[in-house]
Amino acid sequence: MDEGKMDENEWVYHGEGNKSLVVAHAQRCVVLRFLKFHPNRNKASEEILQHLQNIVDFSKNVMKQFFGENYVHSGPKCGFIPFSSDVTQELKRKVCRYCMHQHLKVATGKWKQISKYCPLDLYSGNKQRMHFALKSLLQEAQNNLKIFKNGELIYGGKEARDSVADWSELAYHLKPFFFPSNGLASGPHCTRAVIRELVHVLTRVLLTSTDKSRLGTWRAVPNTQGPRACEASPFSRQLRCQGKNPPEHSGLPKGCLLYKTLQVQMLDMLDIDGLYPLYSRVERYLQDFPEQRKTLQIDGPYNESFYQKLLDLSTEDDGTLAYALTKVQQYRVAMTAKDCSIMITLSPCLQDESPGQRAVVPSSKSRLAFSVSVLDLDLKPYESIPHQYTLDGKIVSYYLKAVRAKDAAAVPPRFTGNEDCTLVLHKV
Repeated sequence: MDEGKMDENEWVYHGEGNKSLVVAHAQRCVVLRFLKFHPNRNKASEEILQHLQNIVDFSKNVMKQFFGENYVHSGPKCGFIPFSSDVTQELKRKVCRYCMHQHLKVATGKWKQISKYCPLDLYSGNKQRMHFALKSLLQEAQNNLKIFKNGELIYGGKEARDSVADWSELAYHLKPFFFPSNGLASGPHCTRAVIRELVHVLTRVLLTSTDKSRLGTWRAVPNTQGPRACEASPFSRQLRCQGKNPPEHSGLPKGCLLYKTLQVQMLDMLDIDGLYPLYSRVERYLQDFPEQRKTLQIDGPYNESFYQKLLDLSTEDDGTLAYALTKVQQYRVAMTAKDCSIMITLSPCLQDESPGQRAVVPSSKSRLAFSVSVLDLDLKPYESIPHQYTLDGKIVSYYLKAVRAKDAAAVPPRFTGNEDCTLVLHKV
């Protein structure tokens, strides 16, 4: 790319997180990600270069080993409930962190209303639950769903407005992809049809394997561990109110990206409650021997030996530094997988086009070529673990407070001491 001819007006802001900012050039189909550093932290150019190299190495030498060649390209949240015996709050075994966190985010003004989306529904492998999860994401996208058309953001990435108007606009953009013959008139029926097709196609794509490598058989822990549904999920609550059992947990095909993502997430086998004492053990050692930080690979290099240590799935603490360090590194990788992004690219196939090497998914009236990638795979910082521990406690505490307040409001007031109460018994 000729830097001398670059025009800043040609670049479009796409979004940002705590660590980076993303811009795109629609004409050249190029995306640039800029790292953010705190203004008070002066970093030498060599230090920044090493940081960038660590990002590339971690993606290539670690995450690509877990996800496979087709899904990770070197330079949507946790899909299970904690099952560790170290969990201190029983509530965490019933309600997923995402659903609990929603209450705190709304209370602090980050979002206006609680989303109906629950990651456990998306990761269930059950099409009915996955459809509900994806529709919920479309209704309340927050910062968890964005849709681009030819590089231009057409949905998500902004405060929720009228969902009916938003869906109508989205259907207008996507209608040619799903109904190329223009057989549908405009209006609510057309909007519902397009959204239904979008949800069905996304579900099929997420359940399809495009990577046949041996890595798809890698499993962190058995899928039978932990509950299959979150009690706070509106889908589960609705079924309980109707006196129905939740639908069968179909499970995810082993080759699909959701399955692989879930397995890496489940490297967090101890939950933050069990992990934090081990982090403290490592931290005490580093305070006594700070020069060992590089030897312990806290900040890299993220090479083959780093990856091999992650495969130790033992959960029996022998009191050693090695055990604590392995669990800390596994937790960091798991948190990376919990916070990664999944990008699905769809493009229409002509009626007489042979797909060749491209993966294709059918919709009702068309065929769409697709690709799936996982992004945002920067390893979570070692220093963020205390923050995660504090935040976890705050999320659970606030959710318990909110649930108790809701339960108290639902209970009718009791009789006070000076009120009369008459009990009448009828013969049966």
